[in-house]
Amino acid sequence: MSRKRTWPSTEEEMDSKIREGGGTESQNGSTTSFNSSTSQVTIEPLPSLRHAAPFSTDPMALAERDSCHYGRIPRAAALAGTAGRKVRVYSDGIYDMFHQGHARQLQQAKTVFPNVYLIVGVCSDQLTHSRKGRTVMTEDERYEAVRHCRYVDEVVRDAPWEYDEEFLEKHKIDFLAHDDIPYTTEDCEDTYAMIKAKDMFVATQRTEGVSTSDIVARIVRDYDIYVRRNLARGYSAKELNVSFLNEKKFRLQNKMDELKDKGKKVMTNIGEKRVDILTKWEEKSRELIDAFLLLFGPDGRLSNIWESSKGRLMQALSQPPSPRGSPPPSENGDHSPLYRSSVSPPPAKARRREPDWETHADASGSECSGDATTPATRQLTDLTDDGSDSDDDYQDSSPYL
Repeated sequence: MSRKRTWPSTEEEMDSKIREGGGTESQNGSTTSFNSSTSQVTIEPLPSLRHAAPFSTDPMALAERDSCHYGRIPRAAALAGTAGRKVRVYSDGIYDMFHQGHARQLQQAKTVFPNVYLIVGVCSDQLTHSRKGRTVMTEDERYEAVRHCRYVDEVVRDAPWEYDEEFLEKHKIDFLAHDDIPYTTEDCEDTYAMIKAKDMFVATQRTEGVSTSDIVARIVRDYDIYVRRNLARGYSAKELNVSFLNEKKFRLQNKMDELKDKGKKVMTNIGEKRVDILTKWEEKSRELIDAFLLLFGPDGRLSNIWESSKGRLMQALSQPPSPRGSPPPSENGDHSPLYRSSVSPPPAKARRREPDWETHADASGSECSGDATTPATRQLTDLTDDGSDSDDDYQDSSPYL
C-alpha cells in the first residue's frame, strides 16, 4: 500500500472536504480520509493548522455562517452528537497576555460537545479600560494572540460586555462557554443571567494560580529585575521611563551580576581541574622552598656573605691594640729570660768620658772632703742608667777598671 500526501488547492475546497464528513480527525490536528478504490490514504490538515482563525467579517467566516441553518440545538442533541450541523459555541474574554489558562479554557469550550465550531469574542481597549482597567497588550495584539490558538475557529472583534438576542442571532450562537463566576455590572448582578435562563450556558473551569493579574503582580514585584533585563537588551532609559540615576544604578547592578557569573564559571572550571592545579601547585611550592633554603638557609649564600662581611666590618671598626709595656723586673733585678729572648735589646749607649780637669778636680775635692769614692767607681756609676741593661749584659772596656 502506498501513502500519498495531498494538499487542497484552496481554502473552500478544504472546507468542503471537512464538511463532507468522510474523514476522521487525528490527534495531530489533521483529517484522514480513505479511498477504497485506489487504496490511498490522504492526510489533510485542519484550517487551524494552515492559517490563523478568520475574523467574523472575513469571507471565510461569513460563508460558514451562511451555510448554517440556524435553529438552536438542544443540549441533549449537542451532547449526543446527533445534531445535523456543528454546534456553534461562543466564548468571550479580554485575553490580555495570552497564557496557558486562556488556552485551557478555550480547549474546554472546543471539546464540550463532540462537534463544535468555536467562536471567540475579544473586547476592545475602550470597553476593557472603562470596565476592568488598563491592559498590557493592545486590542490588535490580543486579537492576533487568540487567532493563533489552534482551538479557535473564528474571532469576533469588539465583543460586547453584555448580550442580547440580536447578538446571539447575528452570530447564530447555540451555547456560551465561560467560567461559572458571576460578573456583576451597574445594571445587573450577573451578565450571564439571561444566557443561563435560556439553558445556553456551558461552565468551564479556571486554571488555578495562572491569571493575567498574577503575571502583572509578578512583574511589579520584580520591577528592578525586568528593567535591568531590558536595559541589558538594548532598551533606552527613556523607553522604560527610568530616571538617569536609576539607569546608572541598574547598569551597575548588571555589571556586578556579570562579574558574579564569571566568578562562578571560574570556580566551576577550577573544580573540574582541581587535581591538575593541586599537582602543579605542589611542584611549584617545592621549587620555591628549595630556592628559599638555598638562599636564606643556615648554609645559604646570604649567610656566607653575611659572615664574611661581618668579620671585615668588625675589623674595620675595632681599635688597634696598645703597645706592650716592659715586664716587671724579677726579684734579683733581672728581667725575665722569656722577655729577653722575645724582645731585642736596645742599642748600646756611648760611654761618657769625663774631662781630665773634672777628674782632677773631683780627686782634689775628694781628698779635701775625705770621700772614699774612687774615680773608677764614679765613672762606673755615671755609665750606669736606670733604663739600661744589667751588668751581666754590659761589658765596659774602660782603661780605669
